[in-house]
Amino acid sequence: MRDSVNDLLRSWDRMGKPTREDYLKGASQLDALRRRTEGNGLWAQAPLMVTATLDDGWGHGIAVIESLAAAVGVRIHALGVLRPATAIVTACRDEQPDLLGLTVLQFDSDEDIQAITAALPPRTTLIAGGAAYRYDPDFAERTGTHAVAHDGGAFLRFLLGYQPLGSPWNDGAP
Repeated sequence: MRDSVNDLLRSWDRMGKPTREDYLKGASQLDALRRRTEGNGLWAQAPLMVTATLDDGWGHGIAVIESLAAAVGVRIHALGVLRPATAIVTACRDEQPDLLGLTVLQFDSDEDIQAITAALPPRTTLIAGGAAYRYDPDFAERTGTHAVAHDGGAFLRFLLGYQPLGSPWNDGAP
């Protein structure tokens, strides 16, 4: 699986910025491979990711991230679009996910993201993207966001290096 993900990333690098359709096609190919090989994807035990958008009513980006994550073996608990910070925190406390995937478009979302990161379970890593992160270089640091993925390729690269907390290959840092 790891080799196939790397091959896909190299093909995207060669062709230039992939379209949404390219990301979804790549996710479909990886998912088919995972199913054919009856594997767990990139991990022996699949991590859980809660996903949501704070201020995105369309959810195109989060749908791509969910597809890519599921294709490489991440279990997805999708909260949907336009979810308030309190609902996201409650889901994370209830589900105790390994990852929280967020899309944040608005530049005035600092307080919401800070509230989320302050209340996350210790084992949960926040991986986020969207315009707020892309166009405000200090947004991630200011809000306590653990990792940023500016596109689907960056997200897959993050997953290639990700080991859930408690894994024997993780040193305890998100």
